[in-house]
Formats: sequence, C-alpha cells, structure tokens
Amino acid sequence: MLLARDIMTAPTISINQGKTVKVALDLLAEHNISGLPVVDDDENVVGVISGSDIMRYSQNKKVLPSSSTSFWVSPYSETDDIATIRNGFEALHRTIIKDVMTKKVYTANFDTPISEVAQLMIKRKINRVPVVTDDKKLAGIISRADLVKFMAETEN
Repeated sequence: MLLARDIMTAPTISINQGKTVKVALDLLAEHNISGLPVVDDDENVVGVISGSDIMRYSQNKKVLPSSSTSFWVSPYSETDDIATIRNGFEALHRTIIKDVMTKKVYTANFDTPISEVAQLMIKRKINRVPVVTDDKKLAGIISRADLVKFMAETEN
C-alpha cells in the first residue's frame, strides 16, 4: 500500500501567518504553484493560502472598483480609476496572511494511505493536503498535481 510519504513533496514551500499577501503572491509566482501551507512561528500548520483565497478576499473587501472586472488598464482609463486600482493592490499587498488564509486545514501524516488523501481532496474539494508529523509540524505536501503525476507514472 502506498502512503503519503511515498508521493509527498518535501521540503515544502510554506509561509508564516504573519507575512503579507505580497510575500505569498511572490512565492506563488516564483515557484509556479497555486497554494501554500501557512505555519506559525513553531512550524505548526495553521492554514493554507491559495490564489483563490486571495481573489475571494479581494472581492469581499472590494479591494478593486467593481467596474474593473478585467483588471485591464487602458490608455483611456480615468486617472482616478488608475489611482484606485493602485491603492487597492497596495492595500492587498500589505494584508497579513492570517486575515486571508483558509483556517480549516485537512492534513495527513506520513502513514496515511494515498487513497485516503485522494478521497479527502475529492470530498472536501481541496487541492492540497499538508503532511504533518505527529506533533503537527509541516513535513511535506501532497497536491492534486502530485496525485496526477503518481497516476501517470504508475504502470498497469
């Protein structure tokens, strides 16, 4: 039986809950990933932040004007609109991860069967499951991409 330890990605890119959304966005872009485990100062998993979380927070807080659905700034944009968009992004960038992250985290341990991880992702409609040690420290992560890669490499 294959276990979480067999396909998890480790070491894992994570972010501290006290960092800003700008730092999270930079990590997501730099590593071409869609989400990160969020840890506290003791490396305990306390949440997950994804591009979807950031977009949802932006909408809920009306970070950008509702007329700006495409985020496209044309040469014909009003100066006030451009300033509003710039101010919205600056405010978003300064926001603390703890205020944006998903706090309900589903985790696995090293010995969790891969089939259970996959079922958890499907049931909870999540894209990543942090793998934690017995004392809840981050040890790795399993993403949907990891599961797809594993299935693709498995021979019949």
